[in-house]
Amino acid sequence: MRCPFCRVDQDKVVDSRASEDGQTIRRRRECLSCNRRFTTYERIEENPLRVIKKDGRRVPYDRDKLRRGIERACWNLPISAEQVDQVVTCVESEAFEQFDREVPSQFLGELVMRELRKLHQVAYVRFASVYKEFKDASEFMDVLEEFLKGRKLGPSNGAPPKAE
Repeated sequence: MRCPFCRVDQDKVVDSRASEDGQTIRRRRECLSCNRRFTTYERIEENPLRVIKKDGRRVPYDRDKLRRGIERACWNLPISAEQVDQVVTCVESEAFEQFDREVPSQFLGELVMRELRKLHQVAYVRFASVYKEFKDASEFMDVLEEFLKGRKLGPSNGAPPKAE
C-alpha cells in the first residue's frame, strides 16, 4: 500500500478492525518511511454475474426478472410461491456454480425449462412457447409431442395422479 503522504510503498499494519456490518475491514497503517499513519478499508470485490443475451448484449443478472418469467409460466396453476422459489434457487445455484462472470441466456432458459418440466406440464409448455419463440404452430406441436413422449417414458411431470 502506497503512503498517501510520501508515496513510498512500505508500511505496517498497526490495527485491524471489522466494521459493524461485517462487510469491511478497517486497517490503520504506519508508513515505515515518514512514520505517518493512514487508514485503509478492505472490502470483498464483487463480480456480478452478467447474462449474454441471444443478440450478444451483456446485461446484469437479475434474480427478480428470472422469478417474474417463472411466475408468468406458473400463473393460475396450483404452484406455490415456495415451489417458484425452489426453481429460481436451483437455476441460480447451477448458473453460479458453472459460470464465474458471464452466463449465456440460453443456459438459463434451458435450466428453467428442465425445472418446470419436473414441476408442472402446463408451466413447462408456457415457458417453452415464449422461450423458444415459435414461428408457427408446427414448432409448438413438435415441443408438445417431445414432451408427451418423455412423459410416457418418465414420471408424471406435474400431472395429477390418476384415480384407481
